[in-house]
Amino acid sequence: MTATGVGSPRADDLVLAVTGASGSVYAVRLLKVLIRSGRTVHLTMSPGAAQVIHEELGLEVDLAAFDPGPLGVRGPGRLVYHHHGDFSAGIASGSFRTSGMVIAPCSMSTLSSIAAGITTNLITRAADVHLKERRRLILVPRETPLSLIHLENMVRVTQAGAVVLPAMPGWYHRPHRLEDLVDFVVARICDQLGIVNALAPRWGDDHGPEPCDETRWDAAVDADETQPEAIEES
Repeated sequence: MTATGVGSPRADDLVLAVTGASGSVYAVRLLKVLIRSGRTVHLTMSPGAAQVIHEELGLEVDLAAFDPGPLGVRGPGRLVYHHHGDFSAGIASGSFRTSGMVIAPCSMSTLSSIAAGITTNLITRAADVHLKERRRLILVPRETPLSLIHLENMVRVTQAGAVVLPAMPGWYHRPHRLEDLVDFVVARICDQLGIVNALAPRWGDDHGPEPCDETRWDAAVDADETQPEAIEES
């Protein structure tokens, strides 16, 4: 469901931005995990992100009239959507409290804008805000090979305080499914955000933890389970 208006932000609110790089499955999976963990997520997407989500996942996302239904998000958390061109959104200001921001996947164009301090949309503006406010900013690039320009931009954003977390899944947990590789990356993102999770086995675990019910890929959706409170901020 979609309502108008938004309540007061809480210090543990999170921002999730999705751009037009390949790897949209990471964004959708991360969104589901965050909502299932009970967090409030401020979501914004670029037009390229909507196109890639359609190409890679077969999902239709209308940025002008956003509906979270196609993303299959369920859980006790709250989802607040912001249009990528809306600079009046709370996340465009440092006075709006959050505990961190993730851009997943992060395109090289978005990376370069952040590195140069260019804020032409809500995504790059919110990222700039997180850097200037010294808050956690996690960039998840999925590009290969990398040019010198890409690498230098990663150095610049790292020096500015961001965390560059490439979508590079490990293999030591002996993944059996594609979902296991996705969860490896999502687990590392959650670790950076301080969100306890059992999405993937950890090095040193004899057998690895079982995925918790809140984050299991194949968790059954109870008939009475509701969608998160979805708020669209115009």
